[in-house]
Amino acid sequence: MARHGGRGWHARVLAAALGVTALAAATSAWTAQAGSTGAQDARSGASHHGAADAGSQGGEGKPVSVEIAHASDHGDRGVNITIDDGPDPTWTPQVLKVLKDNGVKATFCMVGTQAQAHPDMVKAVVAAGHRLCDHTVSHDTTMDRKSEAYQSQQILDAEKMIIKASGGVRPLYYRAPGGAFTPYSRKLAASHGMRPLGWNVDSKDFERPGTEAIVTTVKSEVSNGPTLLFHDAGGDRSQTVAALREILPWLKQQGYSFGFPVR
Repeated sequence: MARHGGRGWHARVLAAALGVTALAAATSAWTAQAGSTGAQDARSGASHHGAADAGSQGGEGKPVSVEIAHASDHGDRGVNITIDDGPDPTWTPQVLKVLKDNGVKATFCMVGTQAQAHPDMVKAVVAAGHRLCDHTVSHDTTMDRKSEAYQSQQILDAEKMIIKASGGVRPLYYRAPGGAFTPYSRKLAASHGMRPLGWNVDSKDFERPGTEAIVTTVKSEVSNGPTLLFHDAGGDRSQTVAALREILPWLKQQGYSFGFPVR
């Protein structure tokens, strides 16, 4: 997700993760990283930084690129629906129903503590044929200014939480909170079979601007690229659910098909 407001929820997520992060915080200085790619790497039009080499094999058994993915595996007329910050016992089931009603598969970028708290929701996402994405343990949008040890803990502990909650299904992507990627975090994620995942269209649903505003944003910006960003946690997501009910049929009418981000 983008570096939105709504920090109250993120503070609660951070507090829930303190027991997990204490060791990394105690052993690592939280220092700014020189050469960080920063949030701009994830956004529409961002250049792909770093080498084009692939990480070690993982996930589906293929080498995974360290470059931030934006493209769809359905080609030029494909779009990727990505859902961040969950799972949530109230909103994730509603999002899943809208996706099912429209025959759409999506990528769910899950916060580790949320996955740990709601394993039934993680399993429901997997059972419906959607893909999993690592969105760190505690959704720290300043990760690009923290130590490599801290970044590693946030990414790898979340990966373990998601795998356990899912019953053994691995996340295939890594999305940095707020787009706070670094060369180190991208390489680490790729080495664990998780393709760094950006976005092209931020629906702004996190700000709860109203269903009509969310729909208008997506319709006006879908030409920017195929990966669309929505949320199923972090507060009342009723506007997101309502917006998806309009957006998904509209995208089909415009000739788009629904895929997954390239691996």
